[in-house]
Amino acid sequence: MAYWLVKSEPSAYSWDQLVKDKQTCWSGVRNYAARINLRAMKKGDEVLYYHSNEGVEIVGIAKVVKEAYQDPTIDDDRWVAVDLKAVKKLKKPVPLAVLKNPTNVLPIWTW
Repeated sequence: MAYWLVKSEPSAYSWDQLVKDKQTCWSGVRNYAARINLRAMKKGDEVLYYHSNEGVEIVGIAKVVKEAYQDPTIDDDRWVAVDLKAVKKLKKPVPLAVLKNPTNVLPIWTW
């Protein structure tokens, strides 16, 4: 099993919205490096859900429930999407400052 990080601005698609929806198609990614990672995601892999620009913190854990497939938001077959399912909200969000400090490395299950 691998671990991944996805990011979204809370005003665009928040963790709370994923929880409400239970599952979502993670589409619209137009970054080449991210595309490589989306293609590598396997069903069952865990995903850290990061709020970018607003909050700048990991707020929850999701799971890949459907591996890479044609992104339904574009007709270009080079772009892919995966389906994610909300698993758990972190008791305490992990801010970017903690992630950037190598002395703060903690196993995910302590969050």
